[in-house]
Amino acid sequence: MKSIYSTIALILLGSTLFAQEPIGTWYGTLNIQGTSLPLVFHITKTGSEYATTMDSPQQGAKGMPTSKTTFTNKTLTVEASSIGMKYTGTYVPDSNKINGTFQQGPVHTVLALSNKAENALAAPQTRPQDPKDFPYKQEEVTFTNTTGGNNLAGTLTLPANGKADKIAVLITGSGPQNRNEELFNHRPFLVLSDYLTRQGIAVLRYDDRGIGKSTGIFSKATTADFADDAEAAVKYLLSRPDLKNMAIGLIGHSEGGMVAPIVASRNPNVKFVVLMAGPGIPITQLLSRQIGDAMKLSGAPSDEVAQKMASNLKVFTVMNDVKDLPLQHAAPEVELAIRKELDLEPLEKLDRTAKESIVQRTLNQYKTPWFRYFISFDPAIYLTKVKCPVLALNGTLDFQVESTANLAGIKTGLQKAGNKRFEIVPMEGLNHLFQKANTGAESEYGNIEETLNPAALQKISSWINGI
Repeated sequence: MKSIYSTIALILLGSTLFAQEPIGTWYGTLNIQGTSLPLVFHITKTGSEYATTMDSPQQGAKGMPTSKTTFTNKTLTVEASSIGMKYTGTYVPDSNKINGTFQQGPVHTVLALSNKAENALAAPQTRPQDPKDFPYKQEEVTFTNTTGGNNLAGTLTLPANGKADKIAVLITGSGPQNRNEELFNHRPFLVLSDYLTRQGIAVLRYDDRGIGKSTGIFSKATTADFADDAEAAVKYLLSRPDLKNMAIGLIGHSEGGMVAPIVASRNPNVKFVVLMAGPGIPITQLLSRQIGDAMKLSGAPSDEVAQKMASNLKVFTVMNDVKDLPLQHAAPEVELAIRKELDLEPLEKLDRTAKESIVQRTLNQYKTPWFRYFISFDPAIYLTKVKCPVLALNGTLDFQVESTANLAGIKTGLQKAGNKRFEIVPMEGLNHLFQKANTGAESEYGNIEETLNPAALQKISSWINGI
């Protein structure tokens, strides 16, 4: 996933072969730090132009667009600039395979593709917390974001007795997510909505734009656009005579914890907010810290961690400084900053080819609308305007949004808002997904059977019911 909230991307290729071209569907499995992620590429050709969409079945993402596909001299290249991904492979017609490499951010690994699905699309196994019955009302709904012109599809769950006086809108983390926020064969929003509804709280969860049954183009959207989508959900609830008297709240996880304060700061109809691993410090600082914490988890020496954090912070700061410049003027400034920092790396550690690859991958990511908005984001701008009750939770083993600094930043922002109805809760031993973890590393996410720790579920429901 792109930067802050999910550093593993969704991708894979698949295909039924026609003659000497890899047209059709291709399957493969990405293996990163002990985590297996099935990926699917659907390759088509119109005239002389190739196009590709991608699926990540385990994460519930289908039909994700890519930015460029080429096939020349048996070499296939698929790029998705919105998530900084590139796949390059050699097509071997006789064996119906594509042998190649997958790149995204720091990830650079072998990825072989086959036109045989094998186990790549095997039905996801259920997790222990997946609900097995639904003793409440469920309704499939759609609503429109009139600002963006896209339709959002979701599921509304209501207590069976019809006596709910509060309703929560769930807002997913970064990367293309369905209404269950499905990732690593976990469905945290399905588990959360089920738990809350059983506790008498109504819930609306919805597919991100361009994902599942929602329309729109995910890769062209920014966090601000996702805030418009969430606000459209609030407006939809207000339009329903049977729901408009409920207190409407927002529960945002990860990037959703950026979206929720944006909406709450400008819409008085939002009566409460729950931030699950939401940022409380400027994203330039958060990303630098995220990189350092990931390096620590991989066993990197402390001096190297400090150097990388400082180097990346300089680049991120330049990206933020040029945020108001047109892209054609901003990109050269960013490229200069990247090259300046990479020139400090000794050639025995990073040769010229590797450096050039890093420059181009970083620039491709920077040039996306989402990243340009994201890197310049300061949560304080919105937190200092949030007046409604707020619950902020973060796991102490969260390496993606470090608990201490971000919870402190949220607290400071709400205090500046004059908000006296908030609670800040560090949750001992939980990771970014609010699972009980050993180290908090991303490689553990799919191997942990727990989807959402019961203590987190209980805290959220009791807090909402108590306000």
